[in-house]
Amino acid sequence: MASLMESLIDVLEKECSEYEGLLALSQRKTPVIVSGDLEALQKITDEEQDFVSRINHLERKRSEVTADIANVLNRDVAALTLPNLIAMLSARPAEQKALAASHDRLHEAVHGLQRVNEQNSELLQNALEMVEFEMTLMQAMKSAPATANYNRGAYNAGDTMGVTSKGFDAKQ
Repeated sequence: MASLMESLIDVLEKECSEYEGLLALSQRKTPVIVSGDLEALQKITDEEQDFVSRINHLERKRSEVTADIANVLNRDVAALTLPNLIAMLSARPAEQKALAASHDRLHEAVHGLQRVNEQNSELLQNALEMVEFEMTLMQAMKSAPATANYNRGAYNAGDTMGVTSKGFDAKQ
C-alpha cells in the first residue's frame, strides 16, 4: 500500500508540473491573441498539444494507480476521490500531508488554467466578431446604392458607390 501511495503522489506531482507548464503557456498566449500574431499562436497551440498529450498519459497512470489502491482497500474506484483518500490516511500523517499538498497544488493549477482559458476564449470570440463585422461591412459596401446617373433611354448608367472591384485583392 505504501508503494501505491508513493506512486500516486509521484504521478500527481508530475501532473501538477505539466498543468503548471500548460498554465504558463496559456498566459503567454493571451498577448499573442491580443496582437493577432497567428504564427506565434500556432506555435503555442502546438506546444499545448504536447502538454495535453503528456497530461493524458499521466491521467491514465493515475487512474491505474487509483484502481490498484481501490482494490487493496476493497473500495469502489468511483467513490475513491482524492479528498476521501486523504481523509482515510489519518493513520499515516506524512503520506496524508504529501497527498493533500499535491491535491491542493493540482487544484490551484487547474483552476488557474480554467480562468486563463476562459479569458483567452473571450478574446478569441471578440476577435471573431470583429472579423465578422468587417466582412459584413465589406459586403454592404459592395451592395451600396447606385448613383443617380441616367442615360437617354432612362436607364441607370451610374456606378455603385463604395467598392467597385469584383473580388478580394490579396495584394493590399
